[in-house]
Amino acid sequence: MPRYIDVHKNLKGVKLKDIAAAHEKDLRVQNKYGVKFLKYWLDEKAETAFCLSEAPNREAPSKAHKESHGLLPQETYEVLEGS
Repeated sequence: MPRYIDVHKNLKGVKLKDIAAAHEKDLRVQNKYGVKFLKYWLDEKAETAFCLSEAPNREAPSKAHKESHGLLPQETYEVLEGS
């Protein structure tokens, strides 16, 4: 299944605990969209979060994010894993 990294920018004052809470909400709805959220990262200084998922298409992670917490990514990239 394809993997995607989505980028959430301009998250004013965001902390890791906030992203962890959003991730938990994502996990509750992921199956509805055929998504498996794998990892997340946060750059607090840049107020930017990154989410890695496996999904059937580029739109599925955004649909899950929209339903679970409403924080839509500004960018989504299909990525290939290397060593």
